[in-house]
Amino acid sequence: MNITKILDSSSQQRVVLVEGDQLIPLRMSDELTSLSDILAADRPIAAAGSLTREDPVAIDANTRWLPPIDHQEVWAAGVTYRRSQTARMEESEAAASCYDRVYQADRPELFFKATPSRVSGHGQPLRIRTDATWNVPEPEVTLVLSPQLRIVGLTIGNDMSSRDIEGENPLYLPQAKCYDQCAGLGPWIRLYDTLPPVDQITIELKIRRGDSVVFDQSTSAAEMARQFDDLVGWLGRDNTFAAGAFLMTGTGIVPTNDFTLHAGDIVDISIADIGTLSNPIVQNV
Repeated sequence: MNITKILDSSSQQRVVLVEGDQLIPLRMSDELTSLSDILAADRPIAAAGSLTREDPVAIDANTRWLPPIDHQEVWAAGVTYRRSQTARMEESEAAASCYDRVYQADRPELFFKATPSRVSGHGQPLRIRTDATWNVPEPEVTLVLSPQLRIVGLTIGNDMSSRDIEGENPLYLPQAKCYDQCAGLGPWIRLYDTLPPVDQITIELKIRRGDSVVFDQSTSAAEMARQFDDLVGWLGRDNTFAAGAFLMTGTGIVPTNDFTLHAGDIVDISIADIGTLSNPIVQNV
């Protein structure tokens, strides 16, 4: 079951199911008033299925997608793939040993990524910083967590990163990662009772510039050095999430060192069994 949020024709936020090329608006109840209420239910698929369905609406170019988030925090994991470890070590000679050690350590790198207001949905812009010269998207399988930190679904995440800022000093990581329009989520959440095997979760990153594809690469969640449950377990240590959380699980695709995003680029991230998250890139001047 795919579920997300849109703006309807009267600019009201609506929770909808996505079935093929149609959106099915849900009529919320006294007990289930929001998407996060559905995600917090004991059985989110059954909870969504219990709501009254309204007449379907066709998906078209006028569909106004919202990120499938209410009040949850967005967190992220770093250096969970070998390619990410290598790229981080290339960014900074001074910090190379830190990235090497965290890749092999029991404790993962986890960091706060975004508040909901900093998250963009499908078709909405993502930003590259004005004070950075080396910016990349990071395509990531993103875990959708209930307040009890159960994995209730998956979505697609884009953990935008300013590599030159992070590479200058690893203590600058929050500035390289967290700013306005720094994170993409969507286009919807795929709810699961049981997650698919990691070798079936393939991730593709494609970057379009004008009429050309300037980057195209894929990987699989099977290449991760850590398991989803392990990351969630560390996130929940001495930490509570009253509304639930989103956890980006790291990237196995990092463009080469001579590549940087340009304003006007279109970033497409596709994950098998979920869909494609597409975002235009902007930069203030």
